[in-house]
Amino acid sequence: MDKNALTILQTDIQGQMDLIDKIFAKLEERAIGLTPDEPAIMESVAYQIHNLYNAVEDLLKIVAAHFENQITDTARWHSVLLQRMTQDIPGIRPRLLSESSYLNLNNLRGFRHFFRHAYGVNIDYEQLAMNLDKARLLDPSLTQDVENFLKQVTEIE
Repeated sequence: MDKNALTILQTDIQGQMDLIDKIFAKLEERAIGLTPDEPAIMESVAYQIHNLYNAVEDLLKIVAAHFENQITDTARWHSVLLQRMTQDIPGIRPRLLSESSYLNLNNLRGFRHFFRHAYGVNIDYEQLAMNLDKARLLDPSLTQDVENFLKQVTEIE
């Protein structure tokens, strides 16, 4: 990989990870006092989970645009992009996501879809708490995945 392209990729990924870290911090801040009796807090936590998934999806798009950017199934591109990032593409790039990150992100993708399209529907506390747990599990695994990915990309000749 060309040195300049690698530097740009590393910079883009680090910038996006900085944003993701800020969203994780805001999510934890908003989750303080989360109970089923506080709908405003529940909505705020749901919004931050929504933001988190979108920010991670933007990270995946950065990687896809740099390497392959060939997702043709526009009806399913969210799930295809997520799945593709679990795969090594020989001669092109290593995988970005571990199985653990993929599973948590796939659940968060479903929650994000619900949040975006469930107008007038109350947020279910149990569902929200489950997705908050998934987001919390994602934090260290995504960081490790990105570190592993960048290390492997740097070693590609």
